[in-house]
Amino acid sequence: MFFVYILFLKFRDSFYIGQSVDIEKRIEEQNNHVYHKTETKKASDWKLYFKIECTSRKQAILIEKHIKRMKSKIYIQNLKKYPEIYPLFKI
Repeated sequence: MFFVYILFLKFRDSFYIGQSVDIEKRIEEQNNHVYHKTETKKASDWKLYFKIECTSRKQAILIEKHIKRMKSKIYIQNLKKYPEIYPLFKI
């Protein structure tokens, strides 16, 4: 099972979007700066904001790219506020 996850950093009011099989492990790695070339290296207190369950890695990558292309905090907030939106991502 794959997931698209959205992390939130409160003090910067910013989001990070990614995809993974193991969200908990990925959040721990992000907060411990395992990935040095990502936006998450700027802080150590990222929290899971939202996740979308996917049927395949291909689907997770496509959904991740779609959310990133939107470049909108409001869009991300609406994903959480209106969960009926994300079933439309089914591929």
